[in-house]
Amino acid sequence: MKSQSHTFLNSGGYSLAARLDLPGVGRPRAYALFAHCFTCGKDLKVVTRISQALTELGIGVFRFDFPGLGQSEGEFGASTFSSNVDDLYRASTYLEKVAEGPQILIGHSLGGAAVLRAAPLIDSVRAVATIGAPSDPAHVTHLLASGLDEIRETGEAKVELAKREFLIKKEFVDDLEKVSMEDATGELGKALLILHSPVDEIVGIDNAAGIYTRAKHPKSFVSLDNADHLLTQEADARYAAQTVATWAERYLEPSDDAVDPDETVVRLDGRGFLTDVLAGGHRLTADEPTSVGGTDQGPAPYDLLMSSLGACTAMTLRMYADHKKLPLDAVEVRLRHEKIEAKDCEDCSVEEGKVDVIERELILEGDLSVDQKTRIAEIADKCPVHRSLESEIKVRTRLQS
Repeated sequence: MKSQSHTFLNSGGYSLAARLDLPGVGRPRAYALFAHCFTCGKDLKVVTRISQALTELGIGVFRFDFPGLGQSEGEFGASTFSSNVDDLYRASTYLEKVAEGPQILIGHSLGGAAVLRAAPLIDSVRAVATIGAPSDPAHVTHLLASGLDEIRETGEAKVELAKREFLIKKEFVDDLEKVSMEDATGELGKALLILHSPVDEIVGIDNAAGIYTRAKHPKSFVSLDNADHLLTQEADARYAAQTVATWAERYLEPSDDAVDPDETVVRLDGRGFLTDVLAGGHRLTADEPTSVGGTDQGPAPYDLLMSSLGACTAMTLRMYADHKKLPLDAVEVRLRHEKIEAKDCEDCSVEEGKVDVIERELILEGDLSVDQKTRIAEIADKCPVHRSLESEIKVRTRLQS
């Protein structure tokens, strides 16, 4: 994942800090605009994890801090739900200038309610996803219970939220209570995905039911099972991101990738081993197991090599069986790689050092005779990748100037 820092001005003239996350290689197939939860920020762990998972699937993500939060200017207490909706609109117009308009809006918690309100204002949006969103923004007032009376009596009060103290003004509460979500949700005019945990203790599951009931098709609901409200478990955040990306795929306008389709591009950012791969226009992720310092979010390089040999083997056998009109129903190829001492290899040409050995097992399904199976198995050695691995290979490396 590549990440760029940005700033843009909201209607109040404040500079809002933003981050644009991009796939490691190639042009994003679409952009998503992310609205974080109440009092949260763009760098909250769940936001970062969802953003990373989306970029791995080829979607660029623009996330920013609302006024008075994170690195953004302004006063949190002076903002309102309506001004946050306008901030989302301003963010979309900025994104359109530096890249292209967002096709996906994603909102977490109160940010989910905000994207429902903002979606009709942004022409480029084709799909909207909410995560743990309230059906009514006024739901947030229960978080202000300790200072709500003082806010209404004096116009403002300091309230502790997420172990931090915030000054909340009466304008914020009044705005929450006057916002109507029924028309906004019913007249959304975009594809809608609602993700919610049935055990969410901050925003109950009944809120998801309320949003779903008001919305018109196309609409979908996905349960986040045992996830908490902030999706603090990485697996929950990744599942949510993968679900959004897969669901949104059918609503996105196709975009050309700015990479030669005959070229495989690999990029590794940061200090770990998580690697983005763009091969033949298809995005993959490579990694190493946790036992050697990786995060195990994708196959290791040798796993990919085994996959290449296995796929080539299966395809070669299919082509041969079809050509000879043999009743081959299915092919399963199982491979195992290891390095052994050359002196322990009876059929190796080298005598010193270590040798790579790949054990390949074929499982052939179909009404085949023993002779037919034997002949098909012999063809496995004619797989082009097999031949490349056993022939002399030269890898020429140059440094780009």
